[in-house]
Amino acid sequence: MSAADTHLVGRLGKCLRNPNDELHRKVDFIMYNKTMDLQITFWGGVGTVTGANFLMENSRVKILVDCGLLQGVPGAGDENQKQFPYDPKTINLLFITHAHMDHIGRVGKLVRDGFRGTIYSTPETREIADAMIQDALKVMDDKNSEMIAPLYDMDDFNETMRLWKTIPYHAQTDLPGGFSVYLKDAGHILGAAMYEFSHNGKKIVFTGDSGNSPSPLLRDTEKITDANYLIMDSVYGDRNHEPKEERDAKFEKVIKETIAKGGTVLIPSFSIERTQVMLYELNNLVENKKVPSVPVFLDSPLGEKVTQIYAHSTQDFNPAVQNQIKQGDNIFNFPKLSITHSRGESQKIALIQGPKIIISGSGMSSGGRVMGHEIHYLPDPKNTLLLVGFQAVGTLGRRIQEKPKEVEIQGQTIPVKARIEMISGYSSHKDSDHLVAMVEDTEKSLKKAFVVMGEPKSSMHIVQRLRDELEIDAVYPERGRVYELN
Repeated sequence: MSAADTHLVGRLGKCLRNPNDELHRKVDFIMYNKTMDLQITFWGGVGTVTGANFLMENSRVKILVDCGLLQGVPGAGDENQKQFPYDPKTINLLFITHAHMDHIGRVGKLVRDGFRGTIYSTPETREIADAMIQDALKVMDDKNSEMIAPLYDMDDFNETMRLWKTIPYHAQTDLPGGFSVYLKDAGHILGAAMYEFSHNGKKIVFTGDSGNSPSPLLRDTEKITDANYLIMDSVYGDRNHEPKEERDAKFEKVIKETIAKGGTVLIPSFSIERTQVMLYELNNLVENKKVPSVPVFLDSPLGEKVTQIYAHSTQDFNPAVQNQIKQGDNIFNFPKLSITHSRGESQKIALIQGPKIIISGSGMSSGGRVMGHEIHYLPDPKNTLLLVGFQAVGTLGRRIQEKPKEVEIQGQTIPVKARIEMISGYSSHKDSDHLVAMVEDTEKSLKKAFVVMGEPKSSMHIVQRLRDELEIDAVYPERGRVYELN
């Protein structure tokens, strides 16, 4: 060994024994930053609207964002049954953006398969998820369920809720592995959050599902202004909603015209947000005497439970709705509204003569009581089936939206003679122009945008718009591919 080599070895040994040595600090800085290299893998929510599941990790910690069901596509049941592509025992943290089943539906399975980390969400999301997951346990016993066998049981549910902690909006929380997180209001459904993760000088933002603001009920989506990496939704990436004025006028017109014919307005509705918005809109129309007062049925036990949660979470509503409540208006109740609980009560609705309105789940007609109503009401041209939410490819709702002459429901061939109407403006998802505007708010700091949670044509449309209009490095990620965030 040369004298120079001997000197170098001696110098290195001395520096490693002395944490205050300048060379020690440089070596430590290099090694620390190397171990802190950050990567993300997209295990769900790519190529489809549903099944959100994203893994962000460095050498010290593994963080999942969402763990949802794949829904509304062929083979979804088999896919949901499959083992996770990572070991759940190695996951340290799980962040839930909101309580829709395509974001929470496999959390129980994750726990069953060994996850024992901490689950985080807003308090509102945890409360709604409690109701949603318990309802899913009942659905999994139904032979018509998309799931072949139960993904989890009550013991798994109880363990899930034991692991689940909450963080309010606008709270900065330190996490293991050099991370911190800050929550913003997504404006999508009650409790929906966007997660801003900070790590080693980088800010990585997961939008979850960003809301269609202004919402009839909720506050606007908060702005993202300093993201370096953005993981964003794209359900309506290739189209825009009708304006609020047009949406409201069409809703009123459909109700009036169907009532005038003595028909039934059947509204397939998601239990979270859409059901509450429909009740709120009908409350305003009835109390302001803009439509005749006719029997209205909320035929969704889960929708009723979630409505009760909304009713005591008014702090998340927009200022106009909060003011309306302060004036004494019970926004989810009005004359002639009935809530059906049992399946027998649901079936008796068909015996009630004259015009009426039925709000029933599920929102894509992929299960629930609405399918029985569709069997009864679709063959009559006096009736209207009003779609007020996204209908995924492969669902019964999408087939009905395409206005076929007949449709198969629960093994029966049903003629479709009822009027079919679609109002996209009640969607809880941002449309194409507003997605671009959301990214524009943070374009100066943004290094890359990952466009997920949309059908391929929707996601690719937004990718191209971001590249062309904002010159953003936007990508449509591949499932299972590791992306370095350096």
